[in-house]
Amino acid sequence: MEPRISLITLGVADLARATRFYEECLGLPRLQTPPSITFFELGKTWLALWPRESLAADAGLAPEGTGFRGFALAHNVRSPAEVDALLAHAAACGGTVTRPGQPTDWGGYSGYFCDPDGFVWEVAHNPDFPHV
Repeated sequence: MEPRISLITLGVADLARATRFYEECLGLPRLQTPPSITFFELGKTWLALWPRESLAADAGLAPEGTGFRGFALAHNVRSPAEVDALLAHAAACGGTVTRPGQPTDWGGYSGYFCDPDGFVWEVAHNPDFPHV
């Protein structure tokens, strides 16, 4: 397998609400898509929002499940102030800050929020991370 992720698909409870959050709040560039799914282009990786039941059926799984899903998505920014600003903006748009920005033991600064469907995002400033 080549080392890359091509597409991340989040199973969401309300496609219109999730699309608004990612497009209007986080400012992700939305692609033209059919009404049953939403795609955002993030460089060489795309983010897809698809109704939870549809994604579960496609994967051959039951759609039920709550709580921590065992992974977090991450977005790196250029400064601690940007971490705090993005966390506040996500909260103002309906997200939930689960850990405010704070210094880390690895020399950076990070905090976490959940989108309206409970997907966890870390917002981090890592002075040694080359891709921001």
